[in-house]
Amino acid sequence: MRITVFGATGGVGQEIVGQALAAGHEVTAVVRDPDRLPEPLDRAALHGVVRLDDEAAVRAAVAGRDAVLSGLGSRGRKANGVAERLTRRIVAAMEAEGTRRLVVVSAVPVGPQAPGDPLIDRLSRKAVGAVLAELYADLARMEAVLAAGATDWTAVRPPRLTDGPRTGVYRKAVGGTPRSSRTISRADVAHAMLALIDDPAAVKQGVGIAY
Repeated sequence: MRITVFGATGGVGQEIVGQALAAGHEVTAVVRDPDRLPEPLDRAALHGVVRLDDEAAVRAAVAGRDAVLSGLGSRGRKANGVAERLTRRIVAAMEAEGTRRLVVVSAVPVGPQAPGDPLIDRLSRKAVGAVLAELYADLARMEAVLAAGATDWTAVRPPRLTDGPRTGVYRKAVGGTPRSSRTISRADVAHAMLALIDDPAAVKQGVGIAY
């Protein structure tokens, strides 16, 4: 499969690239700063490395691809519209090139509350939402960009991310949120994103994932 990964230097993006290469996919990495690509990543194995601010190169990077995956997001608590702005750029490039499949990272608080969630989970989610309100608002606007566009998108909504290993064992809720969604590793988020590429039920849907 021919895959383009945006945000390949981030925690989730690095995992997507590594797992996709290990599975034998052809991978193009799109990054804000190529110098931030981690040393363990075999650049020779990549189909190419493209700067996100090069509009022509970005269009070429998504042209003819089977899927585009994005781990883009803010690196801190101040979103500054990063997810919305950069996703809008991705969608525009894909629409211009006729590329359809897009899978992006969002967050559990952007989706619906899980029915029957314990009180402690609801209170914890409310507290975290207050602290990270700007980030979640940016992700909500990003999902609005997806919904208004012409791509076959999926927004994967994880809870708090960890640096744990890939297990391949997690709960998934298409159009919803798994009950008691607390944590998941970046490696398993990447695993889920790659697995969802070929899932027709996930097209134009938010997908909540958690342990």
